[in-house]
Amino acid sequence: MREEQEFIDRLHARVDTLRGVAADGVEHALTPVGTGQQARLERDILVAERSGLLAALDAVDGSLCFGRIDRSDGLAHHIGRIGIREDDADHTPVLIDWRAPVARPFYLATGHTPMGLRRRRHIATEGRTVTELHDEILDLGDDDRTGFEDPNGDAVLLAALNSARTGRMGDIVRTIQAEQDGIIRAPHRGVLVVEGGPGTGKTAVALHRAAFLLYEHRELLAKRAVLIVGPNPAFLRYIAEVLPSLGETGVLLATQAELFPGVHATGTDTPRAAAVKGGEPMAEALALAVRDRQRLPEPGAAMVIPHEDGGDLVLDWEIAYEARQAARDTRLPHNLARPHFVFRVIDALTAQLVERIGADPYGGPNFLGPDDVALLGRDVALSKEVHAAVDELWPPLTPEGFLADYLADPVYVPDEDADAIRREPAAGAWTPADVPLLDEAAELLGVDDSAERAAAEAARQERVGYAQGVLELSRGSESYEFEDEESEVLAAHDIIDAERMAERHEEADHRTAAERAAADRTWAFGHIIVDEAQELSPMAWRLLMRRWAPPASNPVGGPPPTTPEAGGGAMGPRNLPPG
Repeated sequence: MREEQEFIDRLHARVDTLRGVAADGVEHALTPVGTGQQARLERDILVAERSGLLAALDAVDGSLCFGRIDRSDGLAHHIGRIGIREDDADHTPVLIDWRAPVARPFYLATGHTPMGLRRRRHIATEGRTVTELHDEILDLGDDDRTGFEDPNGDAVLLAALNSARTGRMGDIVRTIQAEQDGIIRAPHRGVLVVEGGPGTGKTAVALHRAAFLLYEHRELLAKRAVLIVGPNPAFLRYIAEVLPSLGETGVLLATQAELFPGVHATGTDTPRAAAVKGGEPMAEALALAVRDRQRLPEPGAAMVIPHEDGGDLVLDWEIAYEARQAARDTRLPHNLARPHFVFRVIDALTAQLVERIGADPYGGPNFLGPDDVALLGRDVALSKEVHAAVDELWPPLTPEGFLADYLADPVYVPDEDADAIRREPAAGAWTPADVPLLDEAAELLGVDDSAERAAAEAARQERVGYAQGVLELSRGSESYEFEDEESEVLAAHDIIDAERMAERHEEADHRTAAERAAADRTWAFGHIIVDEAQELSPMAWRLLMRRWAPPASNPVGGPPPTTPEAGGGAMGPRNLPPG
């Protein structure tokens, strides 16, 4: 007991030192040291790193070390919630993270399969005081005894099972059983379903698996983040402290109501309405409703558009049909296909003007040249009346506006289902069952961000132009010169070009991966855990599967996404509901 207490004292002294260094680092980083872009960048990175370390150290302070393994070769390792190293030249490990491979025998070794262990010790603490030791002899040929041997080896587990319950889920890191360890450390691929009766530890195992994967695949999941979906806010509050106590703080916890950025669904549905909205037929109903927004003039009732040059323009059924078909053939979402519809209509209306103005009454070639045709096309493209007619036939749509209109007059569902979900556009807040429908609508509509991309490119070109000017000034200036190993003089423009120099002055996004994921509907998470998975509707599963992409579909250059996981239910293939 005295030896273990001395170790715990040394361990916490080391943690206190690390905590002080981290706190000082945050305070120092927040002290203004400059107003330039480079100074702000360095400050933000340092604050993020030190703040994360400080949060991890604070979260595990209660019971930092809980075990020790004595190997047959004489080595011994203390096991804890995070890894701690000495501040020496070799960075000697003081405490082994429970997720590290060297710690696995602590959970799996038995007298029949000792896995190279002589003894396993469970250490119980209250704060920083050692209160109990429980030793298990794994090498039955070893006669050395400590007096803390546990006759049946289950005292720690039984104590955990019999402990008083609180309003927070406790971690099971001290008492992980072999079967649980197999789930927690299972290969990171495919879909893993954890099933069991109430209170059998499904959620606890899933959370510990998340902590293990965050440790095992740190680089990947730090970029992609982990999403944990719970049935209600009370559940998320219940589990909120588990992952921080295991040394992990960068996880996004959300309910279904929070999975569409910008919308927090606080309304309520009747059970019947929620069931209809969650049913698989809603996907097809919404897709057909979007196509209905791509209209044509009535045959024989063309749209007449006033135009100053050459009289009125006529947008008839034939022009609109050909333009609509061309746009649909792109197989792009509604808003992204819209420019194709617009261009076809503008071309057709421009051809009317060209024929009307430049036609040779004697049947010869048109009098207008390419420049004249281009000017007429520009006039048509800038016409407010033309755009008003186009908006009537193929309007730009938002997910919120489209779904509000749809719910006011539901179509492509049976009448009794339509009556159940019908709601006036201003009749209250969005409901959790609306969130998957908003996500489905967003997929069907898409976002035409061409204007934003054009503006971003213009800003980038401006930065490149400025950088080019700086490099031009640097030519021949010794203040911009450096010497290489052979003492040859290199000018700045020889080692950096304007493009690279401009990139250094772009605003960096210093939010955590979880914060960025929460604001980005198209984010692909590295790992997803769903609690009470059997309660999710088919439409909710479609939303979640869009939040994850298998490695084969990972965009070139990005970190490969991995797999979602479910607790208590099954999930179907990508973009499909269960079954």
